[in-house]
Amino acid sequence: MSDHSSDTIAAIASAPGAAGVGVLRVSGAAVPAIAQALLGRAPQPRYAHFAAFWNAQGELIDRGLLLHFPAPASYTGEHVLELQGHGSAVLLDLLLRRVCELGARLARPGEFTERAFLNGKLDLAQAEAVADLIAARSQAGARAALQSMEGVFSRKVEALLHELIALRVHIEAAIDFPEEEIDFLADPAITAQLERLHAELAELLREAQRGVRLNDGLKVAIVGRPNAGKSSLLNALSGSDRAIVTPIAGTTRDVLRESLSLDGIALELADTAGLRETDDEVEREGVRRAHGELQRADVALLVTTHAGYAADLAFFDNVPAGVERVVLINKIDIDQLRPRHDQCDGMHWLWVSAKTGEGLDSLREHLKLLAGAGSGEGAFSARRRHVLALQHVATHLDQTAHILDSSRAGELAAEELRQAQHVLGEITGSYSSDDLLGAIFSSFCIGK
Repeated sequence: MSDHSSDTIAAIASAPGAAGVGVLRVSGAAVPAIAQALLGRAPQPRYAHFAAFWNAQGELIDRGLLLHFPAPASYTGEHVLELQGHGSAVLLDLLLRRVCELGARLARPGEFTERAFLNGKLDLAQAEAVADLIAARSQAGARAALQSMEGVFSRKVEALLHELIALRVHIEAAIDFPEEEIDFLADPAITAQLERLHAELAELLREAQRGVRLNDGLKVAIVGRPNAGKSSLLNALSGSDRAIVTPIAGTTRDVLRESLSLDGIALELADTAGLRETDDEVEREGVRRAHGELQRADVALLVTTHAGYAADLAFFDNVPAGVERVVLINKIDIDQLRPRHDQCDGMHWLWVSAKTGEGLDSLREHLKLLAGAGSGEGAFSARRRHVLALQHVATHLDQTAHILDSSRAGELAAEELRQAQHVLGEITGSYSSDDLLGAIFSSFCIGK
């Protein structure tokens, strides 16, 4: 990917601002020479040396620790040097300049992890998990990112890849014997193998979708008619008067967002304008934005009433297939109903009162489940590109099944499996383009 992969790179690895300790990281072939110049002698591998760091004019920059990790036993697989000094931005900048004078250059964002990937220390899914761990917004997200960094997701992808290759080999072997009277492509073993592969892919896709939610947080679009209680619900869940609540219909004109954490699970709530036909130009724009939120959400939370829910279900008609649907029957305090929850027609139904708080604990528990809570110790983080890749693989498997069932065109079936193998390989980086790698690593922070 990089035209400068032989360069020695350096960057400040600690966060900006004043701190007790600041860290500078160096990686590349020039590290031993840089370490010797700074320490005055060859450093002992993996040993914390207390050193004085001098500039080219012999003036003291700082005193701190110097650690040398010889290749290949390092994070990047190259010689790595870590310098720990006082956490002053001025001192760290002077130390970085000195290291660059001794033969290093400034690292690009994510270049250390990029080199770890290119040198086989991490696969691409593990490398992405490094950035996800740093940016984790919740305890559950951090645990899931750590699982991915340890290779849980990658091993599941590799297992699926091996089964896909085995099926492809089976089909291509059948193509090699066209003169035989036996129709090898009609072998029930191939059908069973394809069905098993499809089932395992579906389960991995579900786990990856949960991983995206653990990583990014659950995006919940609160929709419904005016005065259904959407803003009251947002205020009740956030524990503050975040939204204006009045008896006047159409109070909410724009999308109002609130981020919160439920027992370590990150949620992003979006209170939207009441869905109705209106001549008010501003309110009409709010309704348009509400429909846009439904297209981007993980969960469509329909706030309605016991008397109006039958008609309000039509709001789900244009919701994308992958969006979870939750029906919230609000104002049970007025209708004198009891809080309860139910599952019906692929939707979760809850009877609550946003005003009194009755039933909201059940809603919170359900949102946590949708966000991936309770997925177990094996829960891993994932990204939307992983989900899209798995969905593309599913499409190729569907095409393979259709071809084998209709035309028995083994060459076409094998080609579909080849493309599925390529897409699956892009997740871990066994197949990857420079553009893909550039997009991924450029999103990292400098020094990682």
